[in-house]
Amino acid sequence: MTTLSLIGIGTGNPDHVTLAAVRALNDADLILLPRKGEAKSDLVDLRRLLCQTLLREPEQAQIVEFDLPKRGERGDYLGAVDEWHNAIAEVWASLMAHHLPEGGRVGMLIWGDPSLYDSSLRIAERLGAAGGQVEVEVVPGITSLQVLTAEHRIPLNALAEPIQITTGRRLRERGWPSDAATVAVMLDSGGAFTSLPADDTYIWWGAYLGMEKQCLIKGWLSEVSDEIIHRRASLREQHGWIMDIYLLAKQPLI
Repeated sequence: MTTLSLIGIGTGNPDHVTLAAVRALNDADLILLPRKGEAKSDLVDLRRLLCQTLLREPEQAQIVEFDLPKRGERGDYLGAVDEWHNAIAEVWASLMAHHLPEGGRVGMLIWGDPSLYDSSLRIAERLGAAGGQVEVEVVPGITSLQVLTAEHRIPLNALAEPIQITTGRRLRERGWPSDAATVAVMLDSGGAFTSLPADDTYIWWGAYLGMEKQCLIKGWLSEVSDEIIHRRASLREQHGWIMDIYLLAKQPLI
């Protein structure tokens, strides 16, 4: 039997990694580090740094890096994602079978928390079909949404009001979610908030949260929308990649 630990590691700041995550990392017989291409080499560098910092004996650990399969470009978005997840599950299964043929504990470092807009749990569910018996455990981590509100020093929701977490694509397609006083937007390819009325929408935006190059902007969309668009484009060009998130409300939360 193989146990796969999906370990939430926060947003790149070693101080955000929980004691439970450190324990799970040190208990692993094999640690798998995914690479997402040269443009996002910072991400695997951060995972390497976490291993070097948090492992009791990093030189003794079995750490294996691998390239993630690329998602196909096709009109059927959900179908393309389904095929992509199958391909990743096959890679995971192959690596575990090769490096732990007798079974053991595998650690996978997951940005933020495995439950929030991350597909690791869905991929792990397919490992049975890819071959072998795998038990999955989850170690929760600090999410980018938590770091965003902490850095802006705001609560997540308006007093006694609901919040909805959505994606940039859904915000563009459907506009402001009904019955939500506050909207958190993730996985935005850039500028989905420009589809909203600028005069009555307040935004708290953050990029590279928890990292040294963290950037924060807040204000009414009518005042900061262009600044965010331009800053985001500049940062993406400078670093070759960007991860950002933002919170929207009809008025300042405090």
